[in-house]
Amino acid sequence: MSRSLKTRTNKEEEMMIKVKLLAHTDADPLVLASHAAKVCYQSEMPEFGKLLDVKKRLFDVGHHTTLQHTYFTFAIEGISVGDITLGMHLAHPFYNSDQRSGRYCAKMFEEPDFVEIEKYVRQFWPQVKGEQRKKVMRYVRNAVAMYNKNIVAAREKSKVFLKAERPYVNEGYIEQNSPKIAQEQTRMFIPVIFPTAFDYTINLTALVAMYESAWTPAMRYVTEKMVEAVLEKFPELSFMFNPEKRRRDEWALELPKKSSIKISKKPKLKLLNIIGEKDFSMPESKDMHPVDHLHFKPEYMDNSFGAILTEIELSLATMGQDQRHRTIGRSKPRFTGNFYLPPILTSMGLQKDAIGLMEEWIKISREIPATLAMIIAPYGAMVKYRKRGSFNAVAHEQGKRLCWCAQEEIYQACKLLRKAAIEKSKGKNSKLLKMLEPPCYRTGRCAEGNRYCGRDMKLRKRGDYFPERKV
Repeated sequence: MSRSLKTRTNKEEEMMIKVKLLAHTDADPLVLASHAAKVCYQSEMPEFGKLLDVKKRLFDVGHHTTLQHTYFTFAIEGISVGDITLGMHLAHPFYNSDQRSGRYCAKMFEEPDFVEIEKYVRQFWPQVKGEQRKKVMRYVRNAVAMYNKNIVAAREKSKVFLKAERPYVNEGYIEQNSPKIAQEQTRMFIPVIFPTAFDYTINLTALVAMYESAWTPAMRYVTEKMVEAVLEKFPELSFMFNPEKRRRDEWALELPKKSSIKISKKPKLKLLNIIGEKDFSMPESKDMHPVDHLHFKPEYMDNSFGAILTEIELSLATMGQDQRHRTIGRSKPRFTGNFYLPPILTSMGLQKDAIGLMEEWIKISREIPATLAMIIAPYGAMVKYRKRGSFNAVAHEQGKRLCWCAQEEIYQACKLLRKAAIEKSKGKNSKLLKMLEPPCYRTGRCAEGNRYCGRDMKLRKRGDYFPERKV
């Protein structure tokens, strides 16, 4: 193990991000890779346990599928939301991840630890000192003050909208869900530097690539701790992790260049292209829920060739939701300078508050490192990027996000694909529309069981089943 990987100073022990190896494939990685390699070149199944020179014969020459039979699961706590959305989840799809919810975990925003947040800034951006750091923290405190000032009224608005939109929910549902929905929408004021937690599973070569590619200070720290945890268990893998190959420079999203902020009350979507429509095969409901078979059945292979290309602009909060769909490819995002104001906040007349917050963020961003600037962006800061999804990938996405248990903004984005893009360009009778629907549309039964949203399913036969939503 290199000196930089095994040396732990007292300062490092105090870092707020905690990385713990929870689980791993229960076979020695080198033994597993050796067996996988031998299977390829022997006429009989090789004996398990005999080693190849994995470094020379597999790793150094790039025969890396043999190394991808080994997986590790990490519990990571204390990392910022921004360093997940704009770091750990941003570029590659070779992971599984489950993250603390911004809807269900009230303490994330109601009881912030400003000391810990400032510690995060101090430890990962030590060059930000004195008045600069004070400005950052004043901005963070101002954002939290906006949240706290409006959250109670937002809960009451949420109750009103729930009753209006969902005729079949009872008072218990409203009392339980109105605080969650209010938090989900009011968090648009909160900077994404707020700490969170997630379980994260990746294979061995994905860990190597992440370790070498990490582009922010927090990502560099997290990936180093992940590697340390793995090498503590499997020191024989140290040859794969060379500190000299780590990325030296940093990368950040393009920050807003304009000072005039626009408030957006809806996400935006533009249809760029549809490829291979003539080969589209309509999926059956039983092949989509509860287990999605679309990427597994040969009958739907042509759907993996056909694709829908779009350009989308939505909030940083909903970009994090959008990343859950890892079979969809995305271009590099950039901040547009606009702010997404959800229906509850719009109804409360908080446009000026949102503009003021954005102006403060943009002003501070010009004075600090770009990697810090992007993770103090508010959840409501909007980003734009292109998406490319196969028909199978889009069908899976739409089935999840046109459900009313999905948050309001991502529902609106998916509705735009259905109504403003496909229906407008292909007509109301397009067969593509049949894959852009939640499970309840075709079956008349809620797929969420006890979490039934309360929407009026009679609208399936009476007219528009995809109305505007406020909650």
